[in-house]
Amino acid sequence: MAKIGQDIDYAARLLTKGGLVAIPTETVYGLAANALDTDAVVKIFAAKNRPSFDPLIVHVDAAEKLERYVAYVPEAASKLANTFWPGPLTMLLKKRETIPDVVTSGLDTVGIRCPNHSLTQDLLAKLPFPLAAPSANPFGYISPTTAQHVNDQLGDQVEYILDGGPCRVGIESTIVGFDDTMPIIYRAGGINQADIEAIVGPVEERLSNNSNPLAPGQLDSHYAPKKKLRISSLKDIRAKSNDRNIGILLFKSSDIDSDTALVLSPKGDLNEAAANLFSMLRELDQMDVDLILVEPAPDHGIGKAINDRLHRAAAKG
Repeated sequence: MAKIGQDIDYAARLLTKGGLVAIPTETVYGLAANALDTDAVVKIFAAKNRPSFDPLIVHVDAAEKLERYVAYVPEAASKLANTFWPGPLTMLLKKRETIPDVVTSGLDTVGIRCPNHSLTQDLLAKLPFPLAAPSANPFGYISPTTAQHVNDQLGDQVEYILDGGPCRVGIESTIVGFDDTMPIIYRAGGINQADIEAIVGPVEERLSNNSNPLAPGQLDSHYAPKKKLRISSLKDIRAKSNDRNIGILLFKSSDIDSDTALVLSPKGDLNEAAANLFSMLRELDQMDVDLILVEPAPDHGIGKAINDRLHRAAAKG
């Protein structure tokens, strides 16, 4: 198993030598390597068993560093960075040649963001290079929101886990690209579409691309537990709630009383539900059940990102 701690200097030394370090962000834990070191980045793909056609996100500690790694920053991108960074927003921009093709899966664009977590901010500020960091889990499985989640799954693949506590947002970043001047959402996430539109005007959604993803999180099957998962209405869940072979994930409290039922947010708070989503899916996946039934969240705000993750998790079955 990996060593867990909060030693930023130690993490920086490992990364400088081409090693892998798991890092905390406000969204999920990332499996990080020097984004400018091709050999180090290849280790990420190997550790996660991630297909080479699925690009990675590059992390920086300040918007001012954008122009080191991207060729052009549209006005809309500058507005979004000034508004939401540091925070759960990734922007897909034309890359400079300093970013290796392995990071972008051969695409001429790179996803780049500034995470809102003090430990990782301090780590990035110490490093003379950005960090490539997808979620720190085996490819396609539930994303990790604690250091222990990382250790349980990738403890033998990573040298150090920087422990920043539970992730505050719990859902991956929203990914926005630009087609000429039109902003496009490629992945729903921690920043709501309405908040983005308030800054840059109307945006388009292109959330799925199973054969040639332009950004992480676009594959139909993703974020999935090992158990089969099905999205169901509360009425259908209630009818099957006495079956002890079925795990249940409810959005908010109801009259369902089952030892295998978990509630994302007793009061129906979308932000609380997002923060609990992946950890509760893991808990249900470890129960002695054959099927997980999930009540969807209200489909607005960050609820759209929650439901996006649930639909992709259900696609596996």
